[in-house]
Amino acid sequence: MTFRQFAFNNVLRNKRTYGAYFLSSAFSVMVFFMYAVFAFHPDLTGGTIHKNIITGMHFAEGLIYVFSFFFVLYSMSAFLKTRKKEFGLMIMLGMTHTQLRAMIFLENVLIGFFAIVSGIMLGLVFSKIMLLAAQNFLQLDQSLPFYMPNQAIILTFAAFAGLFVVISFFTVVILRANKLIDLIKGSSMPRTEPKSSVTLSWFAVLLLCGGYAVALIVKGIFVFYAMIPVTLVVIVGTYFLFTQLSVYVIHKSKNNRTFFWRKTNMLFLSDLAYRMKDNARTFFMVAILSTVAFSAIGSLVGFKTMSTEVMVNENPFAFEYTAYVGNEKKADEDLRTIQTALQAENIKYQRLQAAMSEQRIADSVKITTVVKASEFNAIAIAAGEQTVNLKDDQSMMVQYSNSMSENKDKGKVEGVRLQNGNIALEPLGSLTSVTLPLFSKYYVVSDSLFDKLNHGKLEMFYAFDVANMKQTEEVGENLTKKLSMGSNHFMSTAYELHQMNQGFGAVLFIGLFIGAVFFVAAGSFLYFRLYADLGDDKVKFRSIMKLGLTDGELSKILTNQLLILFFVPIVVATIHGGVALTSLQHMFGYSFMKESFMVLGTFVLIQMVYFLLIRSRYIKQVIAK
Repeated sequence: MTFRQFAFNNVLRNKRTYGAYFLSSAFSVMVFFMYAVFAFHPDLTGGTIHKNIITGMHFAEGLIYVFSFFFVLYSMSAFLKTRKKEFGLMIMLGMTHTQLRAMIFLENVLIGFFAIVSGIMLGLVFSKIMLLAAQNFLQLDQSLPFYMPNQAIILTFAAFAGLFVVISFFTVVILRANKLIDLIKGSSMPRTEPKSSVTLSWFAVLLLCGGYAVALIVKGIFVFYAMIPVTLVVIVGTYFLFTQLSVYVIHKSKNNRTFFWRKTNMLFLSDLAYRMKDNARTFFMVAILSTVAFSAIGSLVGFKTMSTEVMVNENPFAFEYTAYVGNEKKADEDLRTIQTALQAENIKYQRLQAAMSEQRIADSVKITTVVKASEFNAIAIAAGEQTVNLKDDQSMMVQYSNSMSENKDKGKVEGVRLQNGNIALEPLGSLTSVTLPLFSKYYVVSDSLFDKLNHGKLEMFYAFDVANMKQTEEVGENLTKKLSMGSNHFMSTAYELHQMNQGFGAVLFIGLFIGAVFFVAAGSFLYFRLYADLGDDKVKFRSIMKLGLTDGELSKILTNQLLILFFVPIVVATIHGGVALTSLQHMFGYSFMKESFMVLGTFVLIQMVYFLLIRSRYIKQVIAK
């Protein structure tokens, strides 16, 4: 048997240990490859939006590649720990340190090669599904056909070949620091009882509570300024939470004799302290990675919902056209073009209009706008907003307000005196509206009062109300191309929504994949850590069972420990993510509650399914005779 065959057989003999590492590596390769297939697609090479999508995809590839490096490096260090005793025996039987390092290097390169090949092959199989999914996410009008992605294959193979070679060198360096006696003893070396610092434990509480308090208190632009320091504080607090506070709480629980001596709690808590100390860094990484996934996906989904809702609420009409002063002739031509286009498609519509007259305020350089009540009411009725009932010289103040704006002056009434005829406007009250293209307060006056005024700058607003706005998307696209270069302003709501969904689709597509990679990686960290201790757990619990522990009691202990292993970091990440999304609500003045529950609930549900699958398999392997 040659040396290379020996290394190959070692991989086969340790397929249970290397299986999770191989599958996770292949998954990372597959995701990277699928991004590359999309980024190099020949039908997505032109257009500003498509170029932005491609740029985003390459950026996502870079994130996945950097993360894959640390992920694979951590996984390999966990596997080396489980094989230390095996390496020690090999050295005792005559293998030199150089041969041992060469063997580990060959094993890593071998696993990496097959992970790359498997990931690319799986990526080819799922490429069509990915392209269809991308088409739906990006709201593309044309399908993305499958093609032979030679560039993606070359890039993926070269990138991950280099990654696995570098990782192999790293593992050799890690192993070099171990002495023979340490390798022989492996994980059987006696461990001292885990200790914790009371000061650092309370410091963790202080950091987390302080970070949460600042994140929940600050509002508006201050959320942006507080984001980085709060994030750093919470990360440090999370680290001490798992390394110090968790062990401190377990010790306090052990001091409660009534609880500690109840049934199997003694075994559970005694072993839990060691597990929490050993898994502290794993829990920390899982919590941070999961928080990133929660926050990123929750934010993206929330932003899309927010932007879409604001767009629909602020633009209830299919088409809006604003004619500025001095462009009346151009406005008449454009309006005829709009009406002709609607009639050609047999789309029924109602044309509404409002004259917006700029009036100078008396004894001031400031200007305000007045609108005729009958025209305002017609538009308000079509938009489903509040109307006004005015006569003689009566007026009403209108304030701009949408679902995102925090209008502190809402309900406040301010009168004004116009220079035009020295007319005083004393509003009967105030109301909010978003239909007219006026983003500050203005005044609606009675028709008779509006006719009395001399109008200097008089802008016209036209709205085309259609029952089914969605059917105007294609017409709106054509009209936007014709009228967008003019001196007046035209907007098609359906077409703008389509463009917005396409842009957000790209961001969501990238964000969801990155979030999925991070979450799968977080679960893989737990899986690796769990199975790295499987051999020791078998020996330990078999010894305890000889003292009279039943299978049912052992199953209960293991289930409780697995619950903590899987859900403590997820619970911490859920709290972190909830606070982060709440802070974003304060920044934008928009509620992300629905999106937060949807995203966080989905991740927790996935983790529950993952836990049930792993629990059943793990308990069987520990109890197996």
